[in-house]
Amino acid sequence: MASHATARPLTAVKSGPLSGRIRVPGDKSISHRALMLGALAVGETVITGLLEAEDVMNTAAAMRAFGATVLRDDDGTWRVRGLGVGGLLEPAGIIDFGNAGTGVRLTMGLAAAQPIAVTFTGDASLIKRPMGRVLEPLSEMGVEVIARSGGRLPLTMRGPRLPLPITYRLPVPSAQVKSAVLLAGLGTPGVTTVIEPVFTRDHTERMLKGFGADIEITSEPDGGRRIALAGRPELKPQAIDVPSDPSSAAFPIVAATLVEGSDITVEGVLMNPARIGLIDTLLEMGANIEVTAERTTGGERLADLRVRHAELKGVTVPAERAPSMIDEYPILAVAAAAASGETRMPGIGEMRVKESDRLAAVAAGLRANGIACSEGPDWLSVRGGRIAGGGRVVTHLDHRIAMSFLILGMVAGNPVSVDDASMIATSFPTFEALMTGLGATFEAAEAADA
Repeated sequence: MASHATARPLTAVKSGPLSGRIRVPGDKSISHRALMLGALAVGETVITGLLEAEDVMNTAAAMRAFGATVLRDDDGTWRVRGLGVGGLLEPAGIIDFGNAGTGVRLTMGLAAAQPIAVTFTGDASLIKRPMGRVLEPLSEMGVEVIARSGGRLPLTMRGPRLPLPITYRLPVPSAQVKSAVLLAGLGTPGVTTVIEPVFTRDHTERMLKGFGADIEITSEPDGGRRIALAGRPELKPQAIDVPSDPSSAAFPIVAATLVEGSDITVEGVLMNPARIGLIDTLLEMGANIEVTAERTTGGERLADLRVRHAELKGVTVPAERAPSMIDEYPILAVAAAAASGETRMPGIGEMRVKESDRLAAVAAGLRANGIACSEGPDWLSVRGGRIAGGGRVVTHLDHRIAMSFLILGMVAGNPVSVDDASMIATSFPTFEALMTGLGATFEAAEAADA
């Protein structure tokens, strides 16, 4: 997929109370992994609730390129007939992941232990994002890589005939790097071990267990985790019901918290402890979020969240919480803009290597709308109060920047515009319909002069 050729500017205006029950699309992280492990299982994996957004569709297309059968039934059920561990075929062409950073990094791991050559590329945003942190451990396992400087896309990698198991300590917390190494370990003889000093989202480990992999997780003396995976198992196909994505749920949750008189329920939200840092932070700020109807599916906890308007106060977010909410800092900054006092967010340098330099993009968007803030290499401080609005936000092809500032416009004194809303479809294709169904007002905006 190429970069979005035609920008679609959009404006959000001040909203009245939000009300209703919604279910946001399926979790993106789990959707990617369900397709990938289904492609490595022997037999048919059945997936319900799959996120049908561009990022995940690019992963589905990639699994087809490797030879797996990936089909969608008329009722929205997805069926993946896998090739077995070690059975991936060499793709006939280049695999284009569009904007999907998770998809491309995990698929590099998936293909790393196969003796095939694969070429990856992406859109104008993805080709700027560094891949070196994933390529480094894969190279230790024997993968050959030809890439642009900094390990950027497009790149070609060839897996070895006999991949080497490694013990790899993550230099920085990263679920994507951890997952890429573990997926490579599936096709590697012996035991591949990842040591993570800080706990990161563990969907890969949970799903590997569900598919029948031999994986052992133990605690390290320093509080980290050691994850040991025995290579070349026979994975068993699964029935997977994908929970609602907490990163997508963050937008209506913050909107209902900020808009006076609001009372909404977001159904079936994934409540994995490694993914609810935003909810914990909002509660500390004074949010009114009630967790109801808790249940478990596929080894993951989910619940319905009732959210009502509340007055927020500024807090300092613990730096160690960042891995559990790194994608939610843009919308947290919007909540902080409406809170009384100062909200400090340390330890968020990872934001600078997302779909955009999100830290800089958030700070610029806040300032454009009259909100006082300051930033450093790995921190952001927002001083909340009255939100003037009236600004136009440059999204840098980043879906979370676009959605966050549309939510800001719902509580600002003047309308807030984003220069492009087209890329929202990469993660949350129903965002506008769900939000307007709750009571939000979005209007088409004029494109900026060339």
